[in-house]
Amino acid sequence: MPRTIDKLRALLPGGNPGEYFINGEIPGMSGFLLDRLGITEDALREVVARAADEGEVAAWLRDHTDGSQYAALNEAMRRSRPRHAQDPEYFAELYAITLASHPELERIVDIIDADDRRIFGASASR
Repeated sequence: MPRTIDKLRALLPGGNPGEYFINGEIPGMSGFLLDRLGITEDALREVVARAADEGEVAAWLRDHTDGSQYAALNEAMRRSRPRHAQDPEYFAELYAITLASHPELERIVDIIDADDRRIFGASASR
């Protein structure tokens, strides 16, 4: 969720999303996350835009999602491999540079994390 919030901030007026996206040609991990939590990108973007801090966003999320889903959702995201992507060929194309540099990475979350470090530097890791 922190990465999704960062993306939404970058998509606000004055922001710079760079290569970030929530849902492009295929829903990304953020789209998957929001869908499973039952919240829309627009709703969360509004909260992020008006929130004074991360705590306010977290409180809104707790109030508008089912916390009993969090552990299973986190585990599903950790287990996801490129073959689980909606379009594995597109995923491979989108992350080709990172996959070529890190052939040992097997999980989507690790590939995305490495890709963020490649694009945004070490500060992109959480």
